[in-house]
Amino acid sequence: LAAILVAITCGLIGPFVIMRRMAYAVHGTSELAFTGAAAGLVLGGNAFVGALIGALVVAGLIGTLGARERERDSSIGVILAFGLGLGVLLLSFYRGFATQATNILFGNIFGVSSEQLILLVILGALACLTMLVIYRPLLFASLDPEVARAKGVPLKALGIIFLVVLAITVTEAAQIVGTLLVLSLAITPAATAARLTVKPISLTVLSVIFALIASVGGLLLSLMFDNIKPTVFITGISFALFIVAYLATLKKSHN
Repeated sequence: LAAILVAITCGLIGPFVIMRRMAYAVHGTSELAFTGAAAGLVLGGNAFVGALIGALVVAGLIGTLGARERERDSSIGVILAFGLGLGVLLLSFYRGFATQATNILFGNIFGVSSEQLILLVILGALACLTMLVIYRPLLFASLDPEVARAKGVPLKALGIIFLVVLAITVTEAAQIVGTLLVLSLAITPAATAARLTVKPISLTVLSVIFALIASVGGLLLSLMFDNIKPTVFITGISFALFIVAYLATLKKSHN
């Protein structure tokens, strides 16, 4: 259930991450969710809630400091460098089991508790509902921001809302693949779909399907090979799908 929830949410936001050129924002948000998770472990023993708060704080900072597209990457880099240093400092104060700290980075799908699953359902439903509400104006703003601004579409507000959804999604995905490998679900399925179609609806549907194949398929394979973490299979399947799509469309792209 956790794998399916994460895959659907990642599949929905992935196309907009590609269209809005926000892969680095996903990377920055996921890395700094680690800082929040470390703070959660040190202060209250709850890495998940800490990661969510950390990701939301980072989304707010990126939305404020990187409001202009040309300044976004440098702003993320500044926030990322400071945040990772803070995360290392926080972990130095942690005296619990080392596995709880490493799970922040690499994920542990089999460690998702019933309480975390309920929270995942709530967050996933919230993220999906928000994306459905803002889908059309966000698509317009992503494809042609200048015309959208002229038509009165609130670009800044949409950007901040999307960053909040992104933060929620990153926190969800971190439970499956960890903060270091969130890109494998939040970007790779959408990038794979983008090789096959340019139609927004088809792109979103394929993105969700590829994310589901990677997450659920990786989980099932890990049950067959219990000495290998699900993260390895999830990232491997996701990458393999991209390579297949790339090779299938290579000749077409050259033409």
